[in-house]
Amino acid sequence: MSSKKLGLVPRLIIAIIVGILIGQFMPLWIVRIFKTFSTFFGSFLSFFIPLMIVGFVVSGIAKLTEGAGKLLGFTAIVSYVSTIVAGTFSYTVAANLYPKLVSGISQGINFEGKDVAPYFTIPLKPPIDVTAAIIFAFMMGITISIMRSQKKGETTFNLFAEYEEIISKILAGFVIPLLPFHILGIFSEMAYSGIVFKVLGVFAAIYLCIFAMHYIYMLVMFSIAGGISKKNPFTLIKNQIPAYFTAVGTQSSAATIPVNIQCGLKNGTSPEIVDFVVPLCATIHLSGSMITLTSCIMGVLLLNGMPHSFSIMFPFLCMLGIAMVAAPGAPGGAVMSALPFLFLIGIDAQGPLGSLLIALYITQDSFGTAINVSGDNAIAIYVDEFYKKYIKKAA
Repeated sequence: MSSKKLGLVPRLIIAIIVGILIGQFMPLWIVRIFKTFSTFFGSFLSFFIPLMIVGFVVSGIAKLTEGAGKLLGFTAIVSYVSTIVAGTFSYTVAANLYPKLVSGISQGINFEGKDVAPYFTIPLKPPIDVTAAIIFAFMMGITISIMRSQKKGETTFNLFAEYEEIISKILAGFVIPLLPFHILGIFSEMAYSGIVFKVLGVFAAIYLCIFAMHYIYMLVMFSIAGGISKKNPFTLIKNQIPAYFTAVGTQSSAATIPVNIQCGLKNGTSPEIVDFVVPLCATIHLSGSMITLTSCIMGVLLLNGMPHSFSIMFPFLCMLGIAMVAAPGAPGGAVMSALPFLFLIGIDAQGPLGSLLIALYITQDSFGTAINVSGDNAIAIYVDEFYKKYIKKAA
């Protein structure tokens, strides 16, 4: 089967297995070949990340002027709060449970790849500092958003929209396809260093926790939706099943929109609200992705013995809730959008920890996306009730 027909997750799993086999059974000189590629790819990521920030964040924020006034504001606030609550829930579980999972091994893991060095490195510096890119992106995005609300700034908006498309094509045509080879290099290095099975053993348990948190959060969201709309939450969840499995298969909130709209209509939500909320929330509501990312990040921090207090993590989660608005509707989009902000919690995005995080997240990406789209229809019910009580009734 060609790589074009094989999905990203199967390719990553194959890369992990092959990397482990290479690290376990091949000589050092072969492992160093893949280490060399991973080192270069990590340098390219550090070069590409500031460009990606500008490409996605400017356009993502500028697009938020499109909507219907109060409905847009209410939907955006509820989506953001839901995403942050999901991350806080995931952090709370991780902070209390994961230390027991990594107890006794966190001090014995060195992610710097002992005994393995690349044959050569290529100096590739970012064209702009990450912090500068963040400030520039938010400054431009907010300003363009304000100008568009005043019926101005369309030329600049279109310029950044096309730039976003260019970055998306680089991500989809170059970064994502080469990611399995990068992960292969990381895992061959870890296997050669003798730490890979400890890491995978811990994350097998963490994955089970992620699944449990996904379903608990979905149940809570639909229970609230059922309570305010006087509908059976389990019927609402049953109606959501087609979109859930579509998202698992496509790994894309955007690709699931047509099916998700049908699920929303089946719930009895007003058609105009479904048509407005579902496409919007496909971009701005990422509760499932936040649960997965927070859990994977906490696992990486704990395994490496790094600080992970709430005072460190909560500002990062708040920033991530905004940054992921720019996540493209492609596999791995959320974690790629999170990379520029990992420095806030001490993780080097282009280093071994960043690479490990990418691999761990993407193998769970489809299920996080499925929770994202499921929550979108719960939010559609919240917005529908707000619309009926405070807008339609007043009119």
